[in-house]
Amino acid sequence: MRALAEFIMRGRMQATLVVAAAAALPMLFWLGAAAGSLVLLRRGLSDALGILVWALLPALVWWYFGEPRTLLVLLGTLGLALVLRSSASWPRVLLLSVGLGVVYSLVLGSLFGELIAATVSELQALLPKLLEGVYEQLSVAERAKLESLLAPVMVGLMAAVLQAVSLLALVLGRYWQALLYNPGGFGREFRALRLPAPLAIGLLLVMLVAPNFGVQLAMLMPLCSVALAFAGLALLHGLVAQGQSGRFWLVGLYVSLLLFMQLVFPLLVMLAVVDSLIDFRRRLAPKNGAGPANGEG
Repeated sequence: MRALAEFIMRGRMQATLVVAAAAALPMLFWLGAAAGSLVLLRRGLSDALGILVWALLPALVWWYFGEPRTLLVLLGTLGLALVLRSSASWPRVLLLSVGLGVVYSLVLGSLFGELIAATVSELQALLPKLLEGVYEQLSVAERAKLESLLAPVMVGLMAAVLQAVSLLALVLGRYWQALLYNPGGFGREFRALRLPAPLAIGLLLVMLVAPNFGVQLAMLMPLCSVALAFAGLALLHGLVAQGQSGRFWLVGLYVSLLLFMQLVFPLLVMLAVVDSLIDFRRRLAPKNGAGPANGEG
């Protein structure tokens, strides 16, 4: 990874080659977004624009052929990178990622409306089997409400995946920046990430209450959960580092997240909310360490 980052920052031609090639190749759009965010974080928008525009060309071609993910993730990641460069605030980035997810939802719902509707129809037919023993006990109004939530939640889940990919691409770009110009800076920055209590509680309330104000608002549930889960991961990284427990626990965390997503993911969400109130890392926070991850100070 370091060799790739060094190659990207060696010159404009090398950076252009990586971001354009990654955007053009199937399933590597996340790498193009990460490389573009590295260039943007280090050089700023004015210097990076001439490089990034070459990544937009293959992304637009993919859009023309019905694949919007490349362009959405690229633009979304670069937008978040601009916010991170100007504010150096991960909580602000996470909050804006929810808004970014809403944009993703609107675009995906517009482009794949027919496919989503067909999938929802199939799910509605399977609900009695999927919820056997529970579905029969629901009233007619409750069944109608449940079925009406399927489409917006599905769109929200699709958008949440792209939201998470955009955040992870930004993380990779920020990690590369620190690796080249301030080794160790990103680890300290990420482990210190903690959402302010009003923001964390607000995101939780939106998850719980938003569907009551309109069925379409149910798409906000997965989008808010991504931001909170990201903060939960930062908390666990911080606790493991402060306890000097070794990387074994982090490997176990991510393996568990992959194998038991439906259990671990909600736990991360709740940990982020509780940490915003208690601040588990405050007394154990290191007093000295690496500087900012941008390598500028």
